[in-house]
Amino acid sequence: MMDYHFRNAKISEAPQIWEILQHAILRRKEDGSTQWQDGYPNLQVVHNDIEKNQGFVLFEGETIVGYSAVIINDEPAYDEIEGKWLTTYDFVVIHRVAISEKHLGKGLAQMIIRYVEDFALKNDIYSIKADTNFDNIAMIKIFEKMGYTLCGLVYLRASPRKAYEKILATT
Repeated sequence: MMDYHFRNAKISEAPQIWEILQHAILRRKEDGSTQWQDGYPNLQVVHNDIEKNQGFVLFEGETIVGYSAVIINDEPAYDEIEGKWLTTYDFVVIHRVAISEKHLGKGLAQMIIRYVEDFALKNDIYSIKADTNFDNIAMIKIFEKMGYTLCGLVYLRASPRKAYEKILATT
C-alpha cells in the first residue's frame, strides 16, 4: 500500500505542480472541454496559491501526484449564485484539482477532496464549496459520488459553472 500525504505546497515545487496542471489543461482540451482553455490557470496562479498558503500537493511516497488550491471563505464569484447555497457560514473552497498524468484512474481526485474535507473539519469549518465547468463530466461525477449538492450557477471569468456544496458531518 502506497503512503499518501497531503500538505501545503512549497515554492520550489511550483514547476512540478505546473507540469501536472499543463497536462490537465491538455486533457480538458482533448475531452472537448472549454474549461482551462483561456490561459488560466497558469504558473503565476500556482505561485500566488503557494504564497497565500492555499496551494496543496498530494504525495504518493516522495512523488507529487496531485494538486489543489484550498481557500477559506474567499471566492467572490460565490457571492452571486444563480440558485442558493445550502449554508451561509464559513466554508472551504476547492479549486484547480489536477492529478499527474501517470497517476490517473486511481481515485486520487477523490482522495484530495477527502483530505480537503478533513482540513475543513480540523479548522472547525463544516461546508465545502466548489464549482466546475458544465462539460467536466469527470469532476461532476466525483462531486455527485461524494455527496455534493448542485446548488446553482456561478460565473468565473464570465463563464457559467456548476456550483456544488457539501455540509460535513460534525461527528
